Amino acid sequence: MSADAADEIRGTAHGTAPVPLSVLDLVTVGAGRTASDALRTGVDIARLAESRGFHRYWVAEHHSMPGVASSSPAVILAHLAAHTGRIRLGSGGVMLPNHAPLVIAEQFGTLEAMAPGRIDLGLGRAPGTDGATAAALRRSDRLNEGADDFPQQLAELTRFLDDDFPDGHPYRRIHAVPGPVQATSPGGVQSPHRPPLWLLGSSGFSARLAGMLGLPFAFAHHFSAQNTVPALDLYRESFRPSGVLDAPYALIGVSALATDDEKEARRQVLAAALNMVRLRTGRPGLVPTPEEAEAYDFSPMEREFVDSWNANVIHGTPDEVRTGLDELQKRTGADELMLTANAHGGDVRLRSYALIADAYGLPAPA
Repeated sequence: MSADAADEIRGTAHGTAPVPLSVLDLVTVGAGRTASDALRTGVDIARLAESRGFHRYWVAEHHSMPGVASSSPAVILAHLAAHTGRIRLGSGGVMLPNHAPLVIAEQFGTLEAMAPGRIDLGLGRAPGTDGATAAALRRSDRLNEGADDFPQQLAELTRFLDDDFPDGHPYRRIHAVPGPVQATSPGGVQSPHRPPLWLLGSSGFSARLAGMLGLPFAFAHHFSAQNTVPALDLYRESFRPSGVLDAPYALIGVSALATDDEKEARRQVLAAALNMVRLRTGRPGLVPTPEEAEAYDFSPMEREFVDSWNANVIHGTPDEVRTGLDELQKRTGADELMLTANAHGGDVRLRSYALIADAYGLPAPA
């Protein structure tokens, strides 16, 4: 195993945090706010996370959702790279079936050239949207075929990233640029380094595949909590040492929101839950305000969904959130916690990360 490869994956816990802490940003857009507002907040969060010792900051690919402005992770990451200097930046994730592997290799090779040694490439096999939008993205309505082909697409992407298609392969003379080919060209002085791959999942498929390939694994606990422990167990049982890792490394995405008082936390997560109600019932929109959520007349079925959803959102005062995160890490054995703060206002989200950093005694901002 390459020590450099492992160091890019494994983070360092700071303060009293049980494991490294990271950020998953959905670049949420609240009612009365713009995508520009959300993207500016993303820069603020990334800078805060860097200054306080969070290990990485990822954005996730979503489409056709007015309340989520992260349809183009590579573009957002390029912007963030220009506004940060140390924190790891990555996709959590890019939905591989939506794209040609060569395009992803080129995009993330470009990001690696912009921010050497700081880029992660997290990959998922879900569409990141509804079926009709996925068909528009892929120019095909054979969506299951794309998901079923994920291992083959992953292998092709890896070949492009490593520039090592075998002789006789139809892509042998095709190179992802920027990439390793530049280091082997006459006069080449480019680094052959490429971003580490992560597999993302909300069930067992990617857990098993990540284990078999010896890759790090990221599980979406924030929307598939009932599958977290089984998926992590399957990942660890399936793990085979590789040139990337000699032991499993798994992070989990966690919805966590800290506010100065418990009542305000409940108001904020209710608004985020109403947003999910609308999304799940085919009415996606901007994230509503807490006032709108408090005035909303939830049906019994919607109320049941809200209660179930918020049961997996760790929220409250900083001490309450810290306790909840500690208990979750102990229960799952996660090697890293990636926190996502879903709220209407960017100021609330930014404040939440600062409060959690304070609760764990993370490094003071420079």
